[in-house]
Amino acid sequence: MSQHQHTSKSLELKKHTIGEGHRPFVAAEMSGNHNGDLGRALAIVDAIAESGAPAVKLQTYTADTITIDADGPAFQISAGHDLWGGRNLYSLYQEAHTPWEWHEPIFERAREHGLVPFSSPFDATAVDLLEDLDVELYKIASLEIGDIPLLRTVARTGKPIILSSGAANAADIDLAVETIRAEGNDNIAVLGCTSSYPATADASNLRTIEVLRDTWNVVSGLSDHTKGIGVSVAAVAFGASILEKHVTLRRADGGVDSDFSLEPEELKALVDESYAAWLAIGDVHIGPVASEAESQRLRRSLYVVEDVRAGDVVTEKNVRSIRPAGGLEPRYYDTVMGRTFRADAAKGTALSWDLI
Repeated sequence: MSQHQHTSKSLELKKHTIGEGHRPFVAAEMSGNHNGDLGRALAIVDAIAESGAPAVKLQTYTADTITIDADGPAFQISAGHDLWGGRNLYSLYQEAHTPWEWHEPIFERAREHGLVPFSSPFDATAVDLLEDLDVELYKIASLEIGDIPLLRTVARTGKPIILSSGAANAADIDLAVETIRAEGNDNIAVLGCTSSYPATADASNLRTIEVLRDTWNVVSGLSDHTKGIGVSVAAVAFGASILEKHVTLRRADGGVDSDFSLEPEELKALVDESYAAWLAIGDVHIGPVASEAESQRLRRSLYVVEDVRAGDVVTEKNVRSIRPAGGLEPRYYDTVMGRTFRADAAKGTALSWDLI
């Protein structure tokens, strides 16, 4: 299929190629929506598989690898935050983290379904764990884009790296991409991302996706924290090859990320509609396409609409513009009016020049 291919960049996985010439790669983010229950985590994996999404994403950290147990004002989320206002970072991450011993059963379940399991590591020990599980690709979370030692560690695995750019400026992205490339790894995607929870559609700035792709010569996409699927579907038209969305079994069950997470049937809608959007982009084409043959046959043209005899004058009563095609084009209507029929013609005869 011919798609807009401004760049030949793509990420190669074992069973998937991620890039503009391929259907959008929908990564379903479990995050903390397991609510501390491994059984629920595995049920989320099952639901992701059923939706048709190709990938399940985790986050690999503990409260101690991402922060410290401190309670000063700097270690609390601002009181006005929509979801987590006033929460202490350490306690929030304790609640939200995916225990490391769960990673293997989650990866196994994902692979049984043919899914690609991957994760965001937050320190070098997380990378070691994921390497032991033979992870196929890595994600760097928005707020870790400036962690140069972490970027180097992940880059040295040689595996594809997806960077989220929430809360980052162009210089941050540039440094991250150059750091990864300096390690000999050019398998990079950069996702547009609004790092607020939930994010609003009007803060999404989807036009940025093409700029990320073209400026850094990377695969581009969207990490979407808005509610619903509209923003992600729209992103496909702006070149998004990767769509990342948080997923839960039911928002009503609660949990740290439930508010902006999709339920399984919504995830299926995202998979289906993002594919439709990708197919719809097509090429620049003005004019009929093959599937319009029947519609073309039914376009209007000039027909004799009552029986006429040779010598009769063409009038608005005996010639009209009607469906289907076959007669003279309607643009000749004024030209033919007042002419004389050269032969008899029955009602339903397509008007032609040799008749008048």
